[in-house]
Amino acid sequence: MFTDLQYDAKIAEVTYAMSHGGVFLTTSHQGRDNTMTIGWGSIGYYWGKPIFTVVVRNSRHSFNLLENSGEFTVSIPLDGSMREELRLCGTSSGRDIDKFAAYNLKTQAGTQVKVPIITQCDLHYECRVVYKSAMDPSQLAVDLDQRWYPQRDYHTFYHGEILACYGR
Repeated sequence: MFTDLQYDAKIAEVTYAMSHGGVFLTTSHQGRDNTMTIGWGSIGYYWGKPIFTVVVRNSRHSFNLLENSGEFTVSIPLDGSMREELRLCGTSSGRDIDKFAAYNLKTQAGTQVKVPIITQCDLHYECRVVYKSAMDPSQLAVDLDQRWYPQRDYHTFYHGEILACYGR
């Protein structure tokens, strides 16, 4: 059973999870669901709204789904479980396989968006994109560009209004 939470109640736990194995970013468009592992993101407050910012490389399958739907969910296993599922979802593409079936990920419909959550996780955010920004490499520090983008495969930043936050 999930309980509603304040969007900022578990920021420290979310940040820790992202930087220690990742969290699930789930997208959906025209009945096609996909999830991927993300290790970069943040929770903040902009435009008078709670915002979850996620970054997705333009080459990823999730990028196209997110571009078309404008909604996403973030599902987070807080107890360190699901490490293998996170690893697999970070190294395989939803273009090639149904990750939910392949890795036994159970879903449930979102309450505020048309994107499912992963029910094995402890914490969930449902978000609607209110702003997006493609990276401008000319504005990026040279050392970061060289380290993170040797293939010139840049990210788009998606700022999603947090419409629901709940967990165990």
